[in-house]
Amino acid sequence: MIRFHSEEISFKLKDKTKLKHWITNIIKGKKKAPGDITFVFCTDDYLLAINKQHLNHDTLTDIITFDYSSDHPKQLISGEIYISIDRVGENANKYSVSFEDELHRVMIHGVLHLLEYKDKSAKAKAEMRAEENKALKLFNK
Repeated sequence: MIRFHSEEISFKLKDKTKLKHWITNIIKGKKKAPGDITFVFCTDDYLLAINKQHLNHDTLTDIITFDYSSDHPKQLISGEIYISIDRVGENANKYSVSFEDELHRVMIHGVLHLLEYKDKSAKAKAEMRAEENKALKLFNK
């Protein structure tokens, strides 16, 4: 089940049903199945506290993904994806894209992490970006 939740902000996500279908289709396209996936939309401060507590990083970030897939059968994808709405807004301005487009990119970025895509090396980042772009095209059809 894919769920959407907010912490410390009042945030209304648009097109929830379309987003759930899109995310499900991306996961199924990778021969996996969606388990319990929760998106938590929050502030910079909320996500910074998580970053410090769980990852020992004292930096702002747009997303942190906790993968719980190993707790489930091999094909079931589960986790929590925390997204800073503040960062998404700033990055949308920085990259001259709409807030919704940047939000969708960050959301699918988290899902791709659950699907075992990485982004630590230049090669892995390029592969992640290519997968994000393919997924975004499917959403915007």
